[in-house]
Amino acid sequence: MSDAKEATEGIRLQKVLSQAGIASRRAAEQMIVDGRIEVNGRLVTELGTRVFPDRDQIRVDGSRIPPPRRHVYLVVNKPRGVVSTMDDPQGRATLEEFQPRNTRLFHVGRLDTETDGLILMTNDGEFANRMSHPAHEVPKTYLAEVEGIVTEKEVQRLLKGLTLEDGFIRADAAKVVNRVDGPPRSLLRITIHSGRNRIVRRMCDAIAHPVRELSRISIGPVRLGRLPVGESRELTREELGELFDMVGL
Repeated sequence: MSDAKEATEGIRLQKVLSQAGIASRRAAEQMIVDGRIEVNGRLVTELGTRVFPDRDQIRVDGSRIPPPRRHVYLVVNKPRGVVSTMDDPQGRATLEEFQPRNTRLFHVGRLDTETDGLILMTNDGEFANRMSHPAHEVPKTYLAEVEGIVTEKEVQRLLKGLTLEDGFIRADAAKVVNRVDGPPRSLLRITIHSGRNRIVRRMCDAIAHPVRELSRISIGPVRLGRLPVGESRELTREELGELFDMVGL
């Protein structure tokens, strides 16, 4: 079928699944017959079904298959000392160095200069806006090494909520991963969905345990994993599909 005809009549579902790397066309046909595919919330079992992958929501065994990529979506492990901008008048290192050649990207949200870890970069403006909008706050998880020994009572304060100078905030999850004596310090894992400035540092200050080192290790389904500091990778199909669902794309 010509590109013009596909644009008006759609593409066979098994071809879309094959192009997305889900399965070969023959295997994709069997998946359709077996009732494993949904299109726009409707179970599809007919092999002649045509879809428009740019706008139809396709799911395999309940997992979202994002549309064909026309944009770049990167996971970056930002080093400490790098500014979360694309240009810095003071000449400091910026996220500019993580841009692929001949591609103009921008960052999704921010990490303060002394915080390392996961940050997303893309040239998909709608995706970036949705990810940053308060209506679609995606949970983010941090590892914070803090001064002193954090007690379970103080962990409960984070979970029940604190009132800061810019309002109330509560951790979605908080746990002491490790405690060390001499000098006393604790390692906290904290999950929040707020994008407020330096929020984890300010929460730890509020329970009298200032942050020594801070790393972001996940954003929604995206995990930093073993990605080395200063390196980047593309979002996987599964990660992108889940994020699209979370922000209503």
